[in-house]
Amino acid sequence: MLKFDIEKNIGLARVGVIHTPHGDIKTPAFVGAATRATVKALTMQEMDELGSQAILANTYHLILRPGVDLIKEAGGLAEFSSWHKPTFTDSGGFQIFSLPDVKITEESVKFKSYLDGRKFEITPESSMQAQWAIGADIHMAFDHLAKSEKYQDMKEAMERTHRWLDRCIAENTKLAKQATKNHEKEQFLYAVVQGGDFLDLRAESAKYCADKNPDGFGIGGVFVADGMDEILKTVNSILPVDKPRHLLGMGEEPRDLFIGAEFGCDTFDCVGPTRMARNGSLFTLDGRINIKNAKFAHDFTPLMPDCDCECCKNYTRAYLHHLFRTDEITAKVLASIHNEHFVVSVVDKIRSSLLDGTFETYKSEFLARYYHK
Repeated sequence: MLKFDIEKNIGLARVGVIHTPHGDIKTPAFVGAATRATVKALTMQEMDELGSQAILANTYHLILRPGVDLIKEAGGLAEFSSWHKPTFTDSGGFQIFSLPDVKITEESVKFKSYLDGRKFEITPESSMQAQWAIGADIHMAFDHLAKSEKYQDMKEAMERTHRWLDRCIAENTKLAKQATKNHEKEQFLYAVVQGGDFLDLRAESAKYCADKNPDGFGIGGVFVADGMDEILKTVNSILPVDKPRHLLGMGEEPRDLFIGAEFGCDTFDCVGPTRMARNGSLFTLDGRINIKNAKFAHDFTPLMPDCDCECCKNYTRAYLHHLFRTDEITAKVLASIHNEHFVVSVVDKIRSSLLDGTFETYKSEFLARYYHK
């Protein structure tokens, strides 16, 4: 069983440590979204230097390229990517169910690769097999996220997610026994709570997942801040206190991180910070700015004076503006370093503020300044 030590509880919020075979994660923590075994525009060494504690890769994308057998041959995700800290894998269900012409049955999901048209079929069992081959410390169960927001569609997808969870657990148990026999590292399984914006479905899903006693929990299908607090209150009041909870795909807006931590989530991941960085949209304490705007052409101040990332310590807004306007690759690198460092640091400070009792002050001051309230 995955070991999770809680240092302090503050209502639903908590501060803790997740112990994995590749090291500890001090929670709350922002996890770098290394979709294809890399965080876009950044090396793993840069991720380490900017303070990231863990990365999350996407099983769907790694099945397409380079293939999970190659990653296993390399010694697993950590060895393959040269990231020697904790690792997660998402099942890729969200991406698969977003594809056109996906064929869903009780047994499996069939789809074509967007790269070359090859046909693929994924079952809960094959998803577990793929994630064990990738070798991350923590896996997500294969879940069904409905495209439709209608109640009945959400309910049917949630119920299928539950039936698939049973199959994931059975296969995971089998693979874990094989790993123990072969003296291989432990790998751990998170159940995924679904149910959309419907609180009764969220409560039902949380109870079902909790009763299955997995190693931890992913909370999926939460995409906007409006109503997130009620969803997380509902879910995390039911999930067991002594197991970690990961909020999937949230962190594009800083307020998401405060809401997630306040209402009981321990880790977060999101591709948003680096995606925005590559487009010149950069975080500052006074809100997001578009560094491509002409007003920054003669601004020789740091991007964010209070930031200690490589970008802010060494380069000016004018230089970044120039790099983006001339479409230099370095622009994307420096901007990604800053944005990723920003969200990692915000969550680290949330952790510190929970420990020293200043969370409410930090939250109100940060959000008032960032959103100019």
